[in-house]
This record gives sequence, structure tokens and C-alpha cells, in this order.
Amino acid sequence: MSTSGGRTAQLKHTGLRPGWTTGACATAATTAAYTALLTGDFPDPVAITLPRGQTPAFALAAEEHGGSYAMAGVVKDAGDDPDVTHGALVRSTVRLLPPGSGVVFRAGAGVGTVTRPGLPLDVGEPAINPVPRQMIRDHVARVAAAHGGTGDVEVTVSVDDGEEIARSTWNPRLGIIGGLSILGTTGIVVPYSCSAWIDSIRRGVDVARAAGRTHVAGCTGSTSEKTVVSLYDLPEDALLDMGDFAGAVLKYIRRHPVDRLTICGGFAKLSKLAAGHLDLHSARSQVDKSLLADLARAAGADDSLAAEVAVANTGLAALQLCAARGVPLGDRVAETARDQALAVLRGAPVVVDVVCVDRAGTVVGRSTPR
Repeated sequence: MSTSGGRTAQLKHTGLRPGWTTGACATAATTAAYTALLTGDFPDPVAITLPRGQTPAFALAAEEHGGSYAMAGVVKDAGDDPDVTHGALVRSTVRLLPPGSGVVFRAGAGVGTVTRPGLPLDVGEPAINPVPRQMIRDHVARVAAAHGGTGDVEVTVSVDDGEEIARSTWNPRLGIIGGLSILGTTGIVVPYSCSAWIDSIRRGVDVARAAGRTHVAGCTGSTSEKTVVSLYDLPEDALLDMGDFAGAVLKYIRRHPVDRLTICGGFAKLSKLAAGHLDLHSARSQVDKSLLADLARAAGADDSLAAEVAVANTGLAALQLCAARGVPLGDRVAETARDQALAVLRGAPVVVDVVCVDRAGTVVGRSTPR
């Protein structure tokens, strides 16, 4: 058995090859295109730095220099993950802007535009999520510093056949029209395999227990993991990369108890646990807006607000509606999710608490331990 636990050990244990997010590919393509615009030459391969410090290099699959603009393209490699965007060509076209303009993002062909509230981007914005935007800004600044640019550019991200691919995603239902979203918080696609991932969760619990840990945390991803560490200062081998498999964590800990379990994840995902779902993947469970409306009423919402929650575009939109009127929907979801977790534990001697976070890792709901 591995002598270390946590997310890194779990990734190694699956034996699956990780890949790169669309956000990482867009960052690499932008870096290559802006370098070519300033120097005349496309770096190939082009290296970037990911949020956790990794420095992958990407081969260019397309390049074009048009004088006033430069375009570079990178083929997305999702590793062993069955990602619908695997093999897609992600392009970035960069044009110079007047000093002081900053980095302006545009949606090219195959990249969607936000048309409804409730997402981490304003209505009308290209569906390029906050972390990829920051990665692109950081790399534009590095290229500008290295080659005498101002860093004022228009970046148009496109994905070949992206509109067609997006029909296999949740984007149309979320009001993201015209194509895919450019996503990723770490730049790395964690390979998805039910059996391998569930087995890795079990090994993570085993390692934590062998190390004498009495408090472990099941986290849905890297953002929630950071939040748990900041709240409880847990060591790496007490962290379980739960992903979507809440049931796998609860059922194994039921048979192999620890004193305390914290479950931390995005508000929408944990609202699914509150509804009794043990698999939180978007393909197998959905946010129940009717339940959110009921929980909002229980938290003090009037009928008018509850009706708005019931038809909200996303779980985040429902949360924002309640927050604006002082209704603690996040806390109510966390309490209900905790009670569902306790039901699965069936009386095992484990104290449970639940923490809901938003995309930035801010705590938006928290249960008391029970």
C-alpha cells in the first residue's frame, strides 16, 4: 500500500493517463500566437505554466500569421478520460489593441456565449471561464515582458466543430449558446474511471486510518480541497478526492469508520446529495430545483422567492437569488446533505459535517457537525 494519501496518491493509484483542459489548450495557443505576433516565429512546441506549477509543452496543429493578427491551434488531449472534447482543435487568434486596453476576450466559432444568469460569467460574455481567462492573461503578460509588447490584445478563442460537440454537453440547457465552454481550474483533466476511482477512494481511507487520522475530508475537486485545508488544516493523507462518488466514500467509511468526516464540494453538486443522490456526476443526476425551492421555504423564503428558485437557470442562480434576500439556502442544503450522509452511514460512529462552496472556493453553506 502507498505510504502517502490524498489527491496525488489517488491519481497515481488509478493508473490512468491525465490530459489537458480546454483552458490549458487555449492558453498554449494564445501564448504561441502572441509570441508569433511580436517576433514573427511560432514557438513549437509551446510551454505554459499551469496553476499548480506544472509546465507542459504543446505541439501546434495549426498556425497562421496575417500581419495584423496571428493564430495558433492545439489539439486537446484528454488522456484516458472519455471527454467529448478529446481531439478537438482549440484555436486562439490574437490581435494587437491600443495601450491600456488590456486583454479582451471574444468567442470565435465553436465557443459559446452566456445568455442566462447564474453562471460565473456575465450575460453576453464569451464562455471562457475565470481560471482560463486568468491563465491567458498571465501568459500574455509574460510574452509581452519577454518580447517588448504592451500586453494589450484581443484574444478570440474558437473550437473546430465546437457547436456540434456542445450538443452533447449541458451548455444548451444552461443558456450557453453557439458552442463549448473553455474550462478548467488546474489545467489538468483528471481521468475518469468508476471502478479505478472508487478503488482509489478506498485506498485513501485505508491510508488515512493507517496514519492514525481521525478526521478525513471527501472533496469534489481541487477548489473544495483547498477550502477544507484552510478550514481544518488537514494533512494530505486525510484528504480524499471524492469526485462525484459521494456514495463510495460513505459506504466504505461505514465499514471502516473514522471519528469525523467532512464533505466539501460545490453547492450544486451537494444539493444533489441533499436530494439523496450518491453519484453526483452531471450525466447521472441533476439539480432538483423543486427541492431547492422547498429548502428555500424552510430557510425563510416566501412563496414568490421559492417560485423564482424553482425555475432558476442553475443551482448557483438559485443560491444567488436567496442570498440577495438574506435566505440561507446554502446552510439548509448543507444540513440536508449531512442528514442524507448520516442515513447512508447507518449509525456508524462517525460525526459528519458538510461545507458548500462556490467556484472560487468561498463557503456559501455549512452544516453543524452531527
